[in-house]
Amino acid sequence: MIMLRPQIGMRKRPALNNRRAGVNLAVMAVETHEFEIETQGDSHVLNLSDHVVQHVNAGRISEGLVTVFVIGSTAGITTTEFESGLVDQDLKAAFENLAPQEARYRHEETWHDDNGHSHVRASMLGPSLTVPLVNRKLQLGTWQQIVLIDFDTRPRTRRIIVQVIGK
Repeated sequence: MIMLRPQIGMRKRPALNNRRAGVNLAVMAVETHEFEIETQGDSHVLNLSDHVVQHVNAGRISEGLVTVFVIGSTAGITTTEFESGLVDQDLKAAFENLAPQEARYRHEETWHDDNGHSHVRASMLGPSLTVPLVNRKLQLGTWQQIVLIDFDTRPRTRRIIVQVIGK
């Protein structure tokens, strides 16, 4: 067990001299944007890149980090090449191998529903992604798009948060 002891009589450190220390102590800003998107469920993959760029461009921050987060426990966000064979078949098949829809899930027994696999898949993928922002441009590869994968068993309206931290 790690025990933290309070520091009694701690003094504030003197402010760093930016030039001498070689440190840029710029004030960071935070901008939060939100949008909704309709999904079909069943491992439906949607390209969010244009939406994210639109919201980043609506703000004032030009350097920093962009976090894209989906609210809910049956969807996830990642990057991939948004190509029909990959997004319409390959990703769904891969997630079916990892967490088969017809497997036994205690979640379904507890809640008497049909989306245990949806929660497992979303947990494996994760609800968010962070992308560097340089000169107001997301640092993504040529074939790399930001995508939402909705694993639920029915169509949903998903809320997406785009938070930009930087200067």
